Amino acid sequence: MRWRISAMIGALLIFALPAEAAPKAVQGTWIAVAAEREGKAADDVVGHRLAVAGNAFKLRSKAGKLLSAGRLQTDPKAQPATIDFEHTEGTLKGQAWKGIYVLAGDTLKICDNAGNLDKGRPTTFEATTGSGYVLVTFRRAKP
Repeated sequence: MRWRISAMIGALLIFALPAEAAPKAVQGTWIAVAAEREGKAADDVVGHRLAVAGNAFKLRSKAGKLLSAGRLQTDPKAQPATIDFEHTEGTLKGQAWKGIYVLAGDTLKICDNAGNLDKGRPTTFEATTGSGYVLVTFRRAKP
């Protein structure tokens, strides 16, 4: 009987642990400097601000309007590294973007399925016509 109770408590503790924070290098505020959707420039995305703190993210428009917020999950050891945006606020609440990312200094490049949530995770950094993917290049915001 004791082992059952111990096993149940252990399982509850595992599931109650907070999600792991995004890698330290991804933390901070990022500004979209280039974007592509369906093989064309996505100028409406340029200027968006992505803020990452711990395992949380907020995406704001260039004008500062909150577009979405939620939990961020990354796997920097995957090849390519993966990033998932689980939306808990905004029009996408309850949905998730699945993507890949690469970080080089103060440049963060993300390719995800924001253009079509029915598509799986991209495997390359391309947002070609019909792919359903969006490719965004961010630069770290200066303090």
